[in-house]
Amino acid sequence: MKVTVVGTGYVGLSLAVLFSRKYEVIALDISQERVDLINKRISPIKDNDISEYFKNKKLELKATMDKEIAYSNSNFIIIATPTNYNEKNKSFDTSTIEQVLDDIMKINDTASIVIKSTVPIGYTESLKEKYKRDNIFFSPEFLRENYALHDNLHPSRIIVGSRSAEGLAFADLLLKCAKKDQHKIRVLQMSSKEAEAVKLFANSFLAMRISFFNELDTFAQINKISSEEIINGVCADDRIGNFYNNPSFGYGGYCLPKDTRQLLDAFFNVPSSLINAIVESNNIRKDFIAKLVISKKPKSIGIYKLSMKKDSDNYRESAVLDIIKKLDDIKVKMYIYEPQLKMSHYEGIEVLQDFQDFISKSELVIANRLSSELEKVHSNVLTRDLFMEN
Repeated sequence: MKVTVVGTGYVGLSLAVLFSRKYEVIALDISQERVDLINKRISPIKDNDISEYFKNKKLELKATMDKEIAYSNSNFIIIATPTNYNEKNKSFDTSTIEQVLDDIMKINDTASIVIKSTVPIGYTESLKEKYKRDNIFFSPEFLRENYALHDNLHPSRIIVGSRSAEGLAFADLLLKCAKKDQHKIRVLQMSSKEAEAVKLFANSFLAMRISFFNELDTFAQINKISSEEIINGVCADDRIGNFYNNPSFGYGGYCLPKDTRQLLDAFFNVPSSLINAIVESNNIRKDFIAKLVISKKPKSIGIYKLSMKKDSDNYRESAVLDIIKKLDDIKVKMYIYEPQLKMSHYEGIEVLQDFQDFISKSELVIANRLSSELEKVHSNVLTRDLFMEN
């Protein structure tokens, strides 16, 4: 059994490591730097489990930039390339998927092709028609940043957008490589359209939950009552649950902003108001946070990390970036403390690598997520992180 994974971001690399525990895996990427790191068993992304497996586990994994090596004789080819949201076209940019498929067709005409990249509803069916192949199907991933391999080893469910034998074989592959008891993993086979919808609706629900607690927090702030007490009372109800309820500057990251916008566009001829409200609520929340910062009238502002989550190395679509843009008009000196940024300036703002230097220059520090190093200066910190959880 040979498995090829195209793309070595969070989704692709975690899958490559997962399958290489038991099968031959080739990871294909366009970055020579990433290929070299993987072959040296150094993770190019922040994921403790991947680093641990690279260090201590025997993996049948090789990374390459050579398409012929990657695609030849492969049984399953998994596409995990980026599909960024195109604001102009109001849809995901799926061009990387089609580029990959064009290459596969020239080299391997028998492999089952599994799309893991998030795509619009109905997209996979259009590919099957375009390439005249029935063995192309979609299978959504449900992974958290920093815990991608863990979530693949202990999946909440396995969803395959195909009722075919190939779809069942792929689900079986995921089951065999998981560490979680197979009898406790629910496998759902459905059409690709339904699987594509599952992905978008699942992420939109998470965005809705974040927005709900952010609006609760905004209400409490304006009415000068305790958000923490209200949240504790609300979440004591088992139907609601005491999780995913920590206020923030707004939802962000790679998935939630683009998936909610894509789902909203899919609703263009469907009677609805909720999906639009989720997107708009997030914009309103960021406006509220920016106005809260401005109301403090600071002489200088320190941005404590750009990433959305604690211990994350990813700040794509971070709400903090939008807050910075909204603060640009007030012409106050700003500094960024972000150890992962190896540059002197970001978007015209000075980047400081020394924490003490950052604190001494920042009259007000804004932090989407707190950490222990901010405890000594907490009186100068503006945050809505109540529980120090993501």
